[in-house]
Amino acid sequence: MRKSICAALAVTLAVALSANAQSVAYEKYTLDNGMTVILHEDHSLPAACVNIWYRVGAKDEAVGRSGFAHLFEHLMFMGTRRVPGGDFDTLMESGGGWNNASTSQDRTNYYSMGPAELLPTLLWLDADRLEDLGDEMTLEKLDKQRAVVRNERRQSVENVPYGKANLAIYQIMFPAGHPYHGTVIGSHEDLEAATADDVKNFFAKYYVPSNASLVVAGDFDPARIKPLIAKLFGTLPRGSQVIHAQADPVRMHGVKTLTFTDNVQYARTHLVYHSPARFKPGDAEMDLTAEVLASGISSRLYQKLIYENQLATDVSAYQASMLLGSLFFIEATAKPGVDLATLEQAIDETVSVLLKEGPTSAELERQKAQLEYSALSGLQSILNKADRLNAYEFFFGEPNSFKADLDRYRTATTTDVRDAARKVLASDARLIMRVIPELKSPPQDPRDEKPKVAAAEPFSPPSPVSFKLSNGIQVHHWQRSELPLVQFQLMWPTGSDFDPPQQSGLTALTTGMLEEGAGERQSNSRIASMPSGRTSRPAAATKPRRFDCPRLHRDSTRRWNWPPTLSCGLASTRRNGIGCDACTSNSFRGCATSPRLSLHAWA
Repeated sequence: MRKSICAALAVTLAVALSANAQSVAYEKYTLDNGMTVILHEDHSLPAACVNIWYRVGAKDEAVGRSGFAHLFEHLMFMGTRRVPGGDFDTLMESGGGWNNASTSQDRTNYYSMGPAELLPTLLWLDADRLEDLGDEMTLEKLDKQRAVVRNERRQSVENVPYGKANLAIYQIMFPAGHPYHGTVIGSHEDLEAATADDVKNFFAKYYVPSNASLVVAGDFDPARIKPLIAKLFGTLPRGSQVIHAQADPVRMHGVKTLTFTDNVQYARTHLVYHSPARFKPGDAEMDLTAEVLASGISSRLYQKLIYENQLATDVSAYQASMLLGSLFFIEATAKPGVDLATLEQAIDETVSVLLKEGPTSAELERQKAQLEYSALSGLQSILNKADRLNAYEFFFGEPNSFKADLDRYRTATTTDVRDAARKVLASDARLIMRVIPELKSPPQDPRDEKPKVAAAEPFSPPSPVSFKLSNGIQVHHWQRSELPLVQFQLMWPTGSDFDPPQQSGLTALTTGMLEEGAGERQSNSRIASMPSGRTSRPAAATKPRRFDCPRLHRDSTRRWNWPPTLSCGLASTRRNGIGCDACTSNSFRGCATSPRLSLHAWA
């Protein structure tokens, strides 16, 4: 009940306001240099504003010079020879005024406002920079604002949730070479590549009186302001004729599905469609479609996604209207745990019902009233009114197009909205842009810290069981039960150093012959008598088994150094000398008590 009363009240207010506010009195004329001038008197407050549209935007930038139109928005405040440095703002603000600017794909807008007595100063400041800014441009000024714009890109696009995906949408929806393929903010590479001469040439081409429209609105006397405008602006050179970028409407064939990862908490889907250009047939109907789908808690997508199915945390829809062709957006953020495909299916089901049945009369009238009320209430601001006068001049060539604009919505029927939506919201011709949270790295990667080498633990090698055979062979046995293997090694305490001078290699030859067998145990018969699957030799992939014969060396004292594994078998052994206290000779051959063979076994 309360909703119905509010809707009826909104309609009543809108109609009451429209009777007085849909027609705005103005005076329009053109200076000799081609500048369009629009004057609108409003004496309700002792204030006045200046609003200038330059017919240049991101669509007019050359390849490799993206972001120039927006860069100029910043450079226009860098000062001239008459108003150096930051004096532009100082002069304005000291008189109680303020200023700002904006850039779109189609135009760049500069506006300032202040007390009525400040209006001559506002006009002089804009005329001064239109004349001298190009000549006064330096690399120092360019570098300063280039850094500001690049930081703005980082702050407002790259470091904003879902910002990178939003930046990519225009490049995907409009092919390379199309005026809207670039972005208003520009790329870091193009901004870095800009030179002072590039800036001067851009200014000389587009910042000329014949490419601008000037709106003066507020509390002023036209008899005093018109001569001042003629003196300040009318004496500027016309400049060359500006050729603006043009392009045919773009139509997507098929569906493009892309997924971005971003530093966000929740996944979001963007459904993007090509739609009619601004103020062209179908543009207003798509505005109404967006309102029916996602404006307010009673809208269809809000009810379906948030209240009924609890699939999303928010949802929006809007028509991004532009001169050469527009884009229609449906955006929704999924609740935790909700798959984006499920969310997109719910959106498509809701849109499908709208395309089949169209909006209800009650829905449409409610959204019409809200749009009209919003448009008319905005005209309470003298600055907004001046901007609308400039916009209508830009798109229609007629500043007083308030009624024509509102009538686009007033006359739209449920059938008109349904038919326009059917042409635009084709499920087989759109972009599906998904943004999902990127995987977080652990606060500290466990591989970042190099491990420290720990102190060695005490180690005592296992001792063998030692005994001596009846023939004097010393045996050392190490018990190892991990694997069913047996290995043994025979060692003679002699080496090639003992070979007679004329028989070098005798020890090596003798060692090699040991594997050939002896007597009845010749090598062939010995192998044949081994148990099945076993052999005295290693597998064929390895070298033949040999008996190791350690080489003995003499130290500087001419004493023999025995290998650690050599056992003498008597009570006392020394590794740095003769291995037997009973030996009195420097030659092991002279030792009568030391054994000639030791056996080492592991099993």
